[in-house]
Amino acid sequence: MTENIYLFVPNIIDYARVVFAFISFYYMPFDPTKASICYLLSGFLDAFDGHFARMFNQCSKLGAMLDQLIDRITTMCLCATLCHLYPSYMLFFQFAMALDIFSHWMHLQSSAQKGNSSHKNIDLSANPILRHYYHNKIILFTMCAANELFFCMLYLNYFTGGPVVLGIGIWKLLCILCAPLAIIKMGISILQLGAAMENYAIMDREDRARVAANEKKIG
Repeated sequence: MTENIYLFVPNIIDYARVVFAFISFYYMPFDPTKASICYLLSGFLDAFDGHFARMFNQCSKLGAMLDQLIDRITTMCLCATLCHLYPSYMLFFQFAMALDIFSHWMHLQSSAQKGNSSHKNIDLSANPILRHYYHNKIILFTMCAANELFFCMLYLNYFTGGPVVLGIGIWKLLCILCAPLAIIKMGISILQLGAAMENYAIMDREDRARVAANEKKIG
């Protein structure tokens, strides 16, 4: 009997993430509380799709692509909203969106062309920072969570600082605390982009050397 990949548990979780994300986008213009809850819930579910994929032996190329694209699209849509709320910082948000999509797409495609089973499988000879980032689940979760919280707290702080703690609104406080990790994650994205470009360059060199060797044999 043919398996229904579409109904794999981790893929169903990803569909739910999309639903919560779009509910969040709907509320963003006028209800920051509901928008933030749905947005963070969508991001929170991201911690479970990979776990259930391994638990039920339901890893799939479809699931890997859904996971990547949902992450990128949800963050991009929130940044698009932030461009509207903070027009003076539009260039920063545009840079963040472009870097996030460009680096992950290049990395995902270079990994696929090299034959890696997952974009998270970094060769031991690759950049040590990327290796620890992708192979240490605590680091990966912390960095991704801090990045999402940074942008989400920026959004919330536009409407209200939140309950006051130590003389400062909690949303603003969380934003300040998460900002350094969000910046570091952008730096990691730059390293990831460089590694992906080098992977492509290596494959190009190998292809050109193979063609040159074949031409030499023919000649």
